[in-house]
Amino acid sequence: MDTRDRPTTEPEFIPQPLPRLSLLTMFRLGLFQMGLGMMSLLTLGIVNRIAIDELRIPALIATGAIAMERLVSPARVFFGQLSDSKPLFGRHRSGYVWIGAVLFTSLSFITVQVLWQLGLSLQTSGMTAPTYGWAALFAGCFMLYGLSISASSTPFAAMLVDISDEDHRSKLIGVVWSMLMVGIIAGAIIGSTLLGEPDNGNEALTNVQQVDILALSRTVNPVFIIVPAIVLTLCFLATVGIEEKYSRYSQRSMVANSEERVTLGTAIRVLTASRQTGFFFTFLLLLTISLFMHEVVIEPYGGQVFGMSIAETTQLNVFFGIGTLVGISGTGFLLVPRLGKERTTQYGCIGASVCALLFIIAGVGQRVELLQAAFLFYGLFAGTLTAGATSLMLDLTVAETAGTFIGAWGLAQAMARGISTIVSGGVLNLGTWLFESPLLAYGSVFLLQSLGLLLALILLKRVNIKEFQASTQTAVSRVMEGELE
Repeated sequence: MDTRDRPTTEPEFIPQPLPRLSLLTMFRLGLFQMGLGMMSLLTLGIVNRIAIDELRIPALIATGAIAMERLVSPARVFFGQLSDSKPLFGRHRSGYVWIGAVLFTSLSFITVQVLWQLGLSLQTSGMTAPTYGWAALFAGCFMLYGLSISASSTPFAAMLVDISDEDHRSKLIGVVWSMLMVGIIAGAIIGSTLLGEPDNGNEALTNVQQVDILALSRTVNPVFIIVPAIVLTLCFLATVGIEEKYSRYSQRSMVANSEERVTLGTAIRVLTASRQTGFFFTFLLLLTISLFMHEVVIEPYGGQVFGMSIAETTQLNVFFGIGTLVGISGTGFLLVPRLGKERTTQYGCIGASVCALLFIIAGVGQRVELLQAAFLFYGLFAGTLTAGATSLMLDLTVAETAGTFIGAWGLAQAMARGISTIVSGGVLNLGTWLFESPLLAYGSVFLLQSLGLLLALILLKRVNIKEFQASTQTAVSRVMEGELE
């Protein structure tokens, strides 16, 4: 028989397994989160302090402008979906991360320059039309800053899903989110050092005419040049080459290499296809609201109930930061592999709830050391449940719409931080009106915080990852076939 007549078959192509992330690579990725932590303290902490205390800009205008960063949080869903469907520079995630980082680091400096002009206008003209114009521009800068952060951080989180496997994702979360806390601590050091340098005298804090804005800008401007430059460098060091080497997106996604792309409409339909999405969104919303209710009241609580100085109440954040850093890093490597993500998150909720009650107990006896210990352990349990819940969040995705899901979870968290501030302030005002004792007024906030964490625990028990993965993957298939109405 002529061998030329023999049928031939093409050898089957078997994709080579992609390398797994090493611990060193995880820390490298964490440099991006470290930069975000530094920027958060730089823009929110320092800008807020200068605007209200040094320049005497009305607090409603200053905080309202800064709040614009979170009011644009719905854009996270859009940017997540965009990174799913439209690659930049041949990459699904990295291009968006880089462009967003260039924008938010540049906008931080521009925002400060607008702040100086707002202060000068207020100083020379008072609250006139030009001053309101600068205030509007100041708010607009924060809006653009928030959009840039969303454009960068949401695709970055989606990239963490792309490059990791479920069995070692908790370690990745532990490392990367620990680096976020390192960045926040570093930013706090920079901020406290900077705020200690300008010396305008006590009159500068009570009379805006005494503030030398030019001298103040000479001190502050270099910080908003050097630190953003460092952050931008960290961003590129963290991400260059990572996606090409480790991303599993093309292997996991049924449309990654096809001409058909996931549109925003189909992504939203996939996002809402499983009831588990609603359960987890509600859980994440309530968890974040409860977790941060102490944020705007803990320092006034220390001053009014314990008689602590400003320096002493500021140091409470160090206890919280250390506890959170240990909690996040230890959870990813020790607890999640042994207990699982859901049980770890449950234990974190219970522990944080108990610590919130300890805030009240410490106030009854005015025991500062108990308050400090409670805040340390609150940070520990907050880090534990953050690492567990974040690992769950990354599991509750599908390859085709990972960015969209990450955007939705980011939206829930951003909304919750704003709601948390409003709720805790409102409860404190109500408690002050109802009770003569400051302890009872602040205690009502902490009691609600404790109950909220326990309610989040109940909602968590309704989250079922297997049901989510099955129903959502089915929805993806139907959407791609045009069968989902």
